[in-house]
Amino acid sequence: MPVDSASSHDPQPAPPAKPPRMPPRFFVRAAWAFHRGYHRITGGRRGLWKPKPGKWGAMKLTTIGRKSGAERVAILGYFEDGRNLITMAMNGWGEGDPAWWLNLQADPDATVETKDGVFPIHGRAAEGEERDRLWARWGEFGDDDVDAYANARSTETPVVVLEPRTV
Repeated sequence: MPVDSASSHDPQPAPPAKPPRMPPRFFVRAAWAFHRGYHRITGGRRGLWKPKPGKWGAMKLTTIGRKSGAERVAILGYFEDGRNLITMAMNGWGEGDPAWWLNLQADPDATVETKDGVFPIHGRAAEGEERDRLWARWGEFGDDDVDAYANARSTETPVVVLEPRTV
């Protein structure tokens, strides 16, 4: 007796996961510029906030340009892990690493400004179990499907640990 290949008992392959909708690159870059400008125009009174349960915070990271030697500023999302600040080098979920991360790799000593003030840090990539643990914590914030956005990139998104340092 022939078997009908379209039988309802045959498992159907799952449809491929649809990548999340990304805003156009010009929009992402304009939003970054606006956020930095807003922080600067308000004299630092607006644009940064502390993380809360279920919500990441925003900090200002100042690195030294690896080519220019000039100060470079980025506003980044973060959460606290003990005394360390944790962020992702995601480049707006676009391809490649963001310039601030390339700068931090070239010179890991930088400064951050949070609502608590300005202080020196040493940046490094989390690896192994530490990376897995910190990556999983991003899921606590629930704003986006972090894994889906990360899967849209061709390379792994670095989890960056900013450790306080003494000057």
